[in-house]
Amino acid sequence: MITIGISKLTKRFGQTTALHGLDLTIEAGELFFLLGPSGCGKTTLLRSIAGFYIPEQGKISFDADDVTRLEPHKRNTGMMFQSYALWPHLTVSENVAFGLVERKVDRGEIDRRVNEALESVRMGKYAARKPNELSGGQQQRVALARALVIRPRCLLLDEPLSNLDAKLRLEMRAEIRRVCKEFKLTTVYVTHDQKEALSIADRMAILDAGHILQVGSPREIYCRPNSRTVAHFIGETDFIEGKIVTIADGSVVVESLIGRFNGVMGDAAARPAVGSSVTLSIRPECWRLSNDKMDNNCVRGRIGESIYLGEVAQYGFVTSGPVLKIFELNPRHVNTSGGMGEELFACVERQDVVVLER
Repeated sequence: MITIGISKLTKRFGQTTALHGLDLTIEAGELFFLLGPSGCGKTTLLRSIAGFYIPEQGKISFDADDVTRLEPHKRNTGMMFQSYALWPHLTVSENVAFGLVERKVDRGEIDRRVNEALESVRMGKYAARKPNELSGGQQQRVALARALVIRPRCLLLDEPLSNLDAKLRLEMRAEIRRVCKEFKLTTVYVTHDQKEALSIADRMAILDAGHILQVGSPREIYCRPNSRTVAHFIGETDFIEGKIVTIADGSVVVESLIGRFNGVMGDAAARPAVGSSVTLSIRPECWRLSNDKMDNNCVRGRIGESIYLGEVAQYGFVTSGPVLKIFELNPRHVNTSGGMGEELFACVERQDVVVLER
């Protein structure tokens, strides 16, 4: 296990700056995700860690070792690509052994380590097959074994599940986490799939336009986004505009077009003034529908559009201002008339009202 340190890292391609002086520490043994929209810089950062890109400024370290300008093959990182990149003319075991053969490892040691790697990803009985005789999920496991067999200092994964169908993606999420923890690997994982990141990451960084916007656990990022961009990218949310009325002891009261809300700041370091314009972020599943009005954080309205999905229903809740998106588990208020439903109140707890500076 190693700790990966990123300090003031800047990478340019011609006149375009892909990474803007990034600072980041990935702890030893951590399964760390880089997440963000296309073009945000996550793959550039991963390839810089691997050594495929050399930054114009800054430093990359593996523990105490400065690897910023070290050649990729000397960093001893295991890289798993989106396409798997398996040799079609080689068997499964030959594909996995390739990196060890290039390193001139003893034949007996190669056989032992290949068998160990294949067993760890549950592909031992497929050792003699060719890649075209395997399913997509099996090919993905072989690519993972090939990355593990060299006993890398860290594992780098570039959208490894993007070519799999939905069922296989769910299966391989848990499998990748199991293998990474079993081998005690520091792992950096690039994806644009929010559910993938939320389900298996220890921590994650949200990037946008070459900047890191927020770093934290999946729960921290989802429940306490520090900006509108992060709240919009991770999951779904209702945005409500308003102005601060009072601030006291971590509680922020905001007046909006649809009522007064008591919430918490998304960015703990933010110091907005009374009267400042802010945005409230409320996750759709945090609303609770009731026939009775609560004292605080309640909005009057009616159910408009209704989508019934069995265990959950998605509503368009029509208010005097914006139409709110509300998710109800074990739905009771599904509107099947096609028109406006009965008048209801949508209420939310203070800790689920996140106040964001604009």
